[in-house]
Amino acid sequence: MKSLITYLFVFFTITCFSQKNFYGKAVYQSKTSFDLEQWNNREMSEQQKKRIMERMKNMLEKTYVLQFNKSASIYKEEEKLEAPGSGGGFRFGGFSAESQYKSITEKQFLEEREFFGKKFLIEDSAEMPKWEMTGETKQIGNYLCYKATMLKKTDEFDWQNMRRRGRDRDNDEKKKDTANVKKVTEEIELPKEVLVTAWYTPQIPVSNGPGEYWGLPGLILEVNSGRTTILCTQVVLNPKERIEIEAPTKGDKVSREEYNKIVKKKMEEMRDMWRGRRGRDSRR
Repeated sequence: MKSLITYLFVFFTITCFSQKNFYGKAVYQSKTSFDLEQWNNREMSEQQKKRIMERMKNMLEKTYVLQFNKSASIYKEEEKLEAPGSGGGFRFGGFSAESQYKSITEKQFLEEREFFGKKFLIEDSAEMPKWEMTGETKQIGNYLCYKATMLKKTDEFDWQNMRRRGRDRDNDEKKKDTANVKKVTEEIELPKEVLVTAWYTPQIPVSNGPGEYWGLPGLILEVNSGRTTILCTQVVLNPKERIEIEAPTKGDKVSREEYNKIVKKKMEEMRDMWRGRRGRDSRR
C-alpha cells in the first residue's frame, strides 16, 4: 500500500509540473517583531503600549499572495478591510511594494510602488541569490522542506531591520538627563547585511518564493530575515481561478538607486519644512 501511495504521488507530481500551463498559488503570512521599549524615551503604561502596538499591527502583520508558473510570478499584498474604529493605524507610504514581479527565465525583477501620489516601476536585475544548503529538514504542512541560508545586503530604507544606534539600557536614565539629546533620525542605524534562512520544498519544483526570494530547487515556504518571518499557510496547484502573470508597465520606470534618491530627497524636504514650522512656532 505504501509503495502504491508513493507511486501515485510521484505520478501526480510529474504530471502536474510537466503541464505547459502549470499554475500555482501560495498564501503567505508576514510578521515583523517590534521592540517598543527600544524606541521609548519616556515611561508608558501597559495600556498605552498595547494601544500603540494595535495601531501598528497592519504594518507589522500582512498577508501576501504569490501567483506563479514555471517561469514567473507576481507577489502582492492581500487587501483587507480595516476594523471599525482602528483609524487605519500607522502606515509607511512608499516603503511597501504594491506588487512584485519576478521572471526566473529572464532574470528580471519589477516592483510597483506609489510614493506621495506618484506611481513608480522599479526595475532590478534578479541576480541569482548565493544560497548555502545545510541539509537540515523540517515539515511545513504536507511538505518536506530543506534549509538554506544566505547573507543579504540591506536596502537603505529597509525599516524592518532598522535599530537604535548604541542602545544601552543601563544608561537610559543618564541619556534622558543629557542636554544634547540626539534626534531619533540620527540614532537610527541599519546593518549592512542580515542573515536570511529559507525553507524550500522540492515537492513543488519551481525556483520561486515570496518577495525577492528565489533561486532554490523548490518553492520557498518559509523565510526568516532579521525580525521578519514569512510563512506559507496555503498552497493551491492549478487552481480554477487565476490571473495572467505579466510584467507590469504602469508607473515611471526607475532603478532602485534612482528611486531611493527620490525618496531621500522628499524626506529631506519634509524634514526641512517641519524644522521651519517649529522655528516659526517657537518665535510666537
